[in-house]
Order: sequence, then C-alpha cells, then structure tokens
Amino acid sequence: MANKYIAIDLGLKRIGLAYSAHKDIVTPLSAVIRKNRNQASDEVKKAIKEWEIDTVVIGIPLGGSSEDEMRRRITHFMNLVNFDGEVIYQDEAGSSLEAENLMKGEMKYIRDGRVDSISAMIILQRYLRAKK
Repeated sequence: MANKYIAIDLGLKRIGLAYSAHKDIVTPLSAVIRKNRNQASDEVKKAIKEWEIDTVVIGIPLGGSSEDEMRRRITHFMNLVNFDGEVIYQDEAGSSLEAENLMKGEMKYIRDGRVDSISAMIILQRYLRAKK
C-alpha cells in the first residue's frame, strides 16, 4: 500500500495543500483561507482525515533568517492539527515564485489560494523526487 502524503505551504493568510498517493502524481487541493489558527488547523485536520494521510510534508525556508521563527510557527500549528503520523520538513525556497511562474498571466493576481496550493504541490514534488 502506497504512502499517502499531504504537503502544506503554511502562510499567514492562506494555507496551500497538495496530495499524493503515487510518487509521480501530485494534485493541488483547495487552499485553506485562514480566518484564525483554530479554524485553519481544523480545516487541515479534516483534509488529513479525509485523504487518510500517513505523512505530512511541510515547507520551511531552510537556512534563511526566518527558519527558526517558521519552525516554531509550524510546530505550533502542527500541535493544533494534532497529527500523529510522520511530519517531514522540506526546503521551500523559491516554491512560491516557481508556482507563480507556472501560472503566468492574469491568474497569478487572483488571491484565492491557487498559487499557495501550487507551491504545496512543488514542495511535495521536490520531496518525492529527492526520496527516489
């Protein structure tokens, strides 16, 4: 049975999500629009349950000046999500820019979370590629 992954691109306004149960296919899911941390963590918890996730891959800016702060925020958020499976940190450097480039044109100005979920998709693709 293949591992089921969800990637999280944790932002202050939106949380991008992407799913994979097959190492070559990653699907962006609807982003969570963050009203407050409890609502946001509940929605992520629901997605994890709904997709029967084994492993969470979460983007983090490795080596940057904000790494410690982000690690603290992510740990706090994941405590609220209360996920007892494996949590993996994946370097997300440049993933938002890469996502915007994939969505060139008018769409990148639409702030409905699509870019955030494409970022999550890129984070998960990187992790799965590195794992091969």
